[in-house]
Amino acid sequence: MANKKPFALRLDEEMMKAVEKWAADEFRSTNGQLEWIVREALKKSGRLPKKKE
Repeated sequence: MANKKPFALRLDEEMMKAVEKWAADEFRSTNGQLEWIVREALKKSGRLPKKKE
């Protein structure tokens, strides 16, 4: 399992509510949803680091 680095993120209230709703709809935690969003954006842009074997 990868080590996770704590990071404070500030979102406006409406954006946070939207992320929380999305997370609930997908049966994920809010943190898990944010991780998924960032991972998908990194994949799409070709910036996702390669996994170490």
